[in-house]
Amino acid sequence: QVQLVESGGGLVQPGGSLRLSCAASGSIFSSYTMAWHRQAPGKQRELVAIITTGGSTNYADSVKGRFTISRDNTKSTVDLQMNSLKPGDTAVYYCNARLRAWDTPYWGQGTQVTVSS
Repeated sequence: QVQLVESGGGLVQPGGSLRLSCAASGSIFSSYTMAWHRQAPGKQRELVAIITTGGSTNYADSVKGRFTISRDNTKSTVDLQMNSLKPGDTAVYYCNARLRAWDTPYWGQGTQVTVSS
């Protein structure tokens, strides 16, 4: 069992930056592949970035070069650094943890990111 709590969302102007953080508790964090997803109003939830137990990363094409995912296994946290934000990045951002590819993932409650002038 894993509990995930996201923080760091807010309102930012286009071109600005935000750093999201997800704190995990309840299990061996280093064993989990971690990811950030987002869901904009009226749209399906989509994968934004993923980081494996070994530290390999992958990003959605829409955020490559602007977002960076990182993890700190000593603190059981996974962060998402978001730069050059665009209005299209506006969404609720969710943290996700998965032990194995076929397991049901754990989800946080989400944090709102709004990019607007």
